[in-house]
Amino acid sequence: MWGDAEIGGVAIDSRRVTPGALFVCMPGMTRDSQSFLPAAAENGATAAMVYDEAGREAAIALGLAAVQVDDYDDTVWRICDAFFDHPTRQMKVVGVTGTNGKTTTAWLLRDILAHLGMKAGYLGTLGFKLPDETRELPNTTPFAVDLYNLLAEARDKGIEALAMEVSSHALAQKRVDGVEFDAAVFTNLTQDHLDYHGTMAEYEAAKWRLFTELPAQSSKAFRAAFNIDDAVGLRWSERFDGPLSYGIDNPSAILLGKPAEVGVDRIRLTVREGDTRKEFVTSLGGSYNVYNLMSAVAGARCLDIPLGYISLAASGLHAVPGRFEPVLNDQGIGILVDYAHTPDAVEKLLEAVRPLTDGRVITVFGCGGDRDRAKRPLMARAASERSDLTVVTSDNPRTEDPAAILQEVVSGIAPGRSYVAIQDRGEAVAHAVLAAHPGDVVVIAGKGHENYQIIGREKIHMDDRELARAALGERL
Repeated sequence: MWGDAEIGGVAIDSRRVTPGALFVCMPGMTRDSQSFLPAAAENGATAAMVYDEAGREAAIALGLAAVQVDDYDDTVWRICDAFFDHPTRQMKVVGVTGTNGKTTTAWLLRDILAHLGMKAGYLGTLGFKLPDETRELPNTTPFAVDLYNLLAEARDKGIEALAMEVSSHALAQKRVDGVEFDAAVFTNLTQDHLDYHGTMAEYEAAKWRLFTELPAQSSKAFRAAFNIDDAVGLRWSERFDGPLSYGIDNPSAILLGKPAEVGVDRIRLTVREGDTRKEFVTSLGGSYNVYNLMSAVAGARCLDIPLGYISLAASGLHAVPGRFEPVLNDQGIGILVDYAHTPDAVEKLLEAVRPLTDGRVITVFGCGGDRDRAKRPLMARAASERSDLTVVTSDNPRTEDPAAILQEVVSGIAPGRSYVAIQDRGEAVAHAVLAAHPGDVVVIAGKGHENYQIIGREKIHMDDRELARAALGERL
């Protein structure tokens, strides 16, 4: 440490520095974050955390107290947790991790807790939700500085319980280290993010940290819930001491769900725990939402909320934005918008849709650029094998050539299956909707709640729900 300063805040963005703040320079960014030291100083920073000698000298020259660190990931969470006075010790926190279902599970869990009268919050892909507001976030799980600012805000606003998505990137980068979880729910593990993790083993190891290394850092008792219908969940439950297991197919699950009715906008199932049986009736739709509901129930049970109370709260649940979300119309066509963007998620989505229609299933989807290329043909096979017509289009091409992405995707179309490739997403959605007959279901997958498309480095407004409504208008 070079110099002393009293810290009145912690910021990672020089534009959000307030007088007296510690400005944290993050390594590995596209631009050298230490180049923003002058802007941070101008905005009132009194200290800086830097990662090399050049940054240290620049900070000192600006009159800032400076600390140079070698292990950024491990240091930054410790600084934040201490500065914000351990915010998660003062609320219940449930983490949700897995390849698919994190968003819906965490959102439903927040809704259950809110229906039970708790002041509950949500943090994840759909943003940061408090009882009186929701704001967008740039990442499913923010970087440590931003995360701890949000956690402190939640505590200061009286949040009693927080349902939080925990991504594999966040776990690998120690963004959530120091967060004192009361419980964590594991949904499943299938191929995703191998562009970052490299192998499935590394991907799994990152997720496992939530159940091992993070509880070891905490002062709280910790409860784990595992979906034991999933092979990894079953294996983890056998390695863990006293977990809450849940599922639909595995009769050894402590929480066992048995669906009695599954429709487009209705689920009715019985949940058994020991000698207790409770019926759940919700306005959610689709068979894979049965798993999401079970995951949320498991999270609530980890907080020792009685099953009967949870079943009452579940009656008030509604579709999560962009997750099996219907676009209502009077033309007899089913249109569903969903965030499914992995092969496994597309499989589950379409297998949930097929029993709900006597007509055709028409699927629109694409694959993002600058992301795991290996899953592109797998996505195409998953979609084409389960659809009567597949419309391959752009997702977020980012800095890749959209036409080249489509070519890689199309290579995985199952032999003999009907498909068309249309690069423009708006035209692709219109083609699918105009091709549909009454009784058909059009599934628009991949972007869900997102209202933008990333082309190059630019975000352009685009919302699948709006595209579908516009296409419906063309049919009139």
